[in-house]
Order: sequence, then C-alpha cells, then structure tokens
Amino acid sequence: MKPLTRPARLTPGARVAVVAPSGPVPRERLEIGLDILRGWDLDPVVAPHVLDEHREFDYLAGADADRARDLEQAWCDPSVSAVLCARGGYGAPRMADHLDWEAMRAAGPKAFVGFSDITTLHEAFAQRMGIATLHGPMVAALDFAKNARAQEHLRATLFEPESVQVIASGGNALVPGRARGVTLGGCLCLLAADIGAPAARTSARGGLLFLEDTGEETYRLDRYLTQLLRAGWLDGVSGVVLGSWVDCDPYDRVRALVLDRLGGLGVPIVEEFGFGHCEGALTVPFGVAGELDAEAGTLTLDVPALV
Repeated sequence: MKPLTRPARLTPGARVAVVAPSGPVPRERLEIGLDILRGWDLDPVVAPHVLDEHREFDYLAGADADRARDLEQAWCDPSVSAVLCARGGYGAPRMADHLDWEAMRAAGPKAFVGFSDITTLHEAFAQRMGIATLHGPMVAALDFAKNARAQEHLRATLFEPESVQVIASGGNALVPGRARGVTLGGCLCLLAADIGAPAARTSARGGLLFLEDTGEETYRLDRYLTQLLRAGWLDGVSGVVLGSWVDCDPYDRVRALVLDRLGGLGVPIVEEFGFGHCEGALTVPFGVAGELDAEAGTLTLDVPALV
C-alpha cells in the first residue's frame, strides 16, 4: 500500500466549507462549531443544504443528490481550502455515487475532515482520488463543541502538522510489537458495508488499520470482523489500532472479541488509542505512512499529515 497525496495545510484567513453528507445537523451545535473555527482565524462557509431535513427519512440531512451537490461544489470551489463535515449519523453511502469524482479529481487535493459515517467518504477519497484525509472531530459534534483536547489536536493537525507527527495515545498493547504501514480505517460497520461497493478497497494489505464503532452489540461487531476476514480484506494487514467503543457492550467483552477474531493475524494490536466517538478524540490522518509501536501506544508518521 502506497502513501496518498497529502493536501496543503491551512493558513490564517483560509476559507473552509462545512457540509452535511449524512445525518441532520442541530443548528445550535453548528453555530458553536462555526465560532470555534472563526476563533482559529478561519472563514467558514456553510453549504446550502447543511440544515436540510429529509421529507420522509428523518435520519438524513436532506436529499441524497443535494448532500452530494454540496460536497462536490465545495470541493470544486478554488476559494475553499478545506471541507469539514458537520456530523456523521447515516447517509454517506447513499450519496457517494452521486458525486462527480472526475470533476473532484480535477479540482485537486484539499483537507477533508470527519469520522463515523464519514468513513465511507474517507475510503472513497483514498480509492477514487488518491488523497489523504483526516479522521477527526466534526463541526457540529458535541465533543468538538465542549472538549479542548479534541479542538486543539485538530487545530494543530490543520495548521501545524509537524507538532502532531507523533500521536501518543497512551493506549495499551493487546498484541505487542512494532509495525509499519499506511494508515486507513474508521468505523468498523462502514468498512464492512463498503465491501463490494463501486471502486471500494479490496484489501487492507500493508496498512495500519484503525477501527472503532458505537452503539453496536458484540454479535454485530463479530459479524463485521468476520465479514472482513472471510472476504480476505484483512490479509496482509500490518497492524491494528483500536479506538472507542462507546455504547457497545462492556469493553472486556469487546476486547475478548477482537482478540478472538484478529489475534490470529499475528500483527501488533493496540487498544484505547483515543480516536472515534470518545471524549477528546484525537485526529488521525489516513493515507500517510508511519510506524506503530503497540507497547508505547504511539503512531509516528513518516511525514506531517499535511504539506
């Protein structure tokens, strides 16, 4: 697996677009997030359909085509330096194939930030455009609004990526060792759902795989991991990094499942790495080469996340 093209870092005064590819966005939390961005001396612009609600399915932020159009237009706008997602939820898989990927490739790279359901778009940006992305806090998410650690780690990644080239989580080794690879991953259920989709990744070979999820019973997590194993998707993976499992079963049960399903891979596995749906979530670049030290609980990137 080769490293992907890294977008440019942000500078004071940069214009950034906020889009809603998935679920409906609470206006109050959006305003809080926009104020934080303005406090970083950014110029945030809200895409036209961010506050939309689907007429029939209230878990969607408006129609699929409208959500896709917002993302595509923001990406293709040369005045926009980064595209930040407002929230996750569900909906990104429905709109991904509405995007004009050729036009977006022609527009060139820029920073893209989100997590949870946005996993589908991280994978699409990697596979269709060859662009590194940032798995990090979203503008209208509750944790971003209230947690200084989440805010500061994202800000540093966007403006001063050298300062966070070593991501020290304090995590614990489930399987000790060191591994090198290119970072990828996100929400486990979305990675499993992506198998067989147009232009989807067929293998995580050579990758440092970051996994997290929320609100899933253990048998469902088992199903997703087993699907990845049966599909051969995990063959040759270099290492596994586990994030948060908020609102899943007690963590001891999740840990036992991970060891049961992934321990046989024979690669380093580190837990509680501090990314995903947890408080103070760290920003993790996807598509960048680095070294994982499971016992130290660190990821050391070969180069900064952004150029």
